[in-house]
Amino acid sequence: MSLDAKQTEQEPIHDKAELVSLLREAERPKGPLLLGLEHERLMFPKSGFSPVPYEGPQGIGALLEGFKAFGFEEIREAPDRPVIAMKRGVETLSLEPGGQFELSGSPFQTAREAHDENLRHVRELGKVADTLGLRAVALGYRPFFALAQMPWMPKSRYGVMRETLGTRGTHAFDMMLMTATGQVSLDWRDEADCVRKVTAAVKISPLLVALFANSPLAQGKKTGFLSYRSRVWNDVDPARCGYPEAMLDGSFSYAAYVEWALDAPLLFLRRRGDYLAPKLTFRQFMKAGFEGQSALHSDWVDHLSTLFPEVRLKKIVEIRAADANSAELTGALGALMRGVLYDGRALDDATRLLPELKPAEHRELHFAAQREGLSARLGGGVLADYATELVRLAAQGLKRLGGDDAPLLDPLEELAAERRSPALDVLEHFEKEKRPEAFLRRFEL
Repeated sequence: MSLDAKQTEQEPIHDKAELVSLLREAERPKGPLLLGLEHERLMFPKSGFSPVPYEGPQGIGALLEGFKAFGFEEIREAPDRPVIAMKRGVETLSLEPGGQFELSGSPFQTAREAHDENLRHVRELGKVADTLGLRAVALGYRPFFALAQMPWMPKSRYGVMRETLGTRGTHAFDMMLMTATGQVSLDWRDEADCVRKVTAAVKISPLLVALFANSPLAQGKKTGFLSYRSRVWNDVDPARCGYPEAMLDGSFSYAAYVEWALDAPLLFLRRRGDYLAPKLTFRQFMKAGFEGQSALHSDWVDHLSTLFPEVRLKKIVEIRAADANSAELTGALGALMRGVLYDGRALDDATRLLPELKPAEHRELHFAAQREGLSARLGGGVLADYATELVRLAAQGLKRLGGDDAPLLDPLEELAAERRSPALDVLEHFEKEKRPEAFLRRFEL
């Protein structure tokens, strides 16, 4: 999510060293390491299963406006443009291209605090949605309705991304319009700490795909994947998605991430309030400029927000492997990542948890997790066995860190023990209840 706030860093970029320095400036060498949750919800009318348009008295725009009752203030791209987000302190509500309704939460020291904020948001969302005859549903991919009939939200960047990203992969529009995810944002101390966290998060990402797989349906049919949301990302844009090679081959660093990002094509360029679509990689843009104008630091910030690897670096580390799930599982995701990545011993153990895999083998394991979830095979066992150990490592890490986060892991412990990705419950319910409205009620927040 990006609010496309007014560009403030107007200094030209002179060389790659400046881009590396921007990552170094995001380090948090002192003070507590913080954590934040992002969670997208699919919105439906209570009386049906069609997507909700932006316009109208029961539209997404009205849903945003309804949060004024809870102290949120509206955000517009310009005074004469529609509301695209609401903000209360750091807490932000925004829209994905197909009307997915997203909470970008505040940074906290514990997952419990982030979970409590998310629960408050779910209560507020329920009250606003009820008045409009809407429901919020926790699934990773819209289970009904055709892609070609989906509405687009009135945000300028989505218009240009429709043209640029839409030409990069066969499932780009699916990603933008149909998917919903849960994400965790984390801090790092220095470059060595960032490398350790990114490396560990990458290695366990197939486990996260499997544990949080919650999207087995599309257009009212089984897809053959337990995380169809994750499968969609396979064919969005190979230059900006998946796993950069340096994350898999042991060579990751700030400079390696910058090098990878430089070779991704620009999705847009903001100039004088307009969104332009140069057919350039950022490396080409930085070298030659565009229409006589140099690349700016603010252009790089925009560019980083349009890269979608499984683990993303901006001013924070984003863990992006999980489907949207219930509030309880979203809280468990935050607790899992805090316990594994913020405790040094758990971080080391998690890094060594899975067998050493070559890059191609890691990608194949990722695909297997998309298809089979916790039943995907690895070595002599299945991913559920490794997931059980990962949850145990997180619980131990949380106890050493202190606080009341460890009980949040209980739903994950149960899933791993039963070898049941959430998608299996979705499929079982789909077999029992073929009426879309009644089916959606089961997964309403």
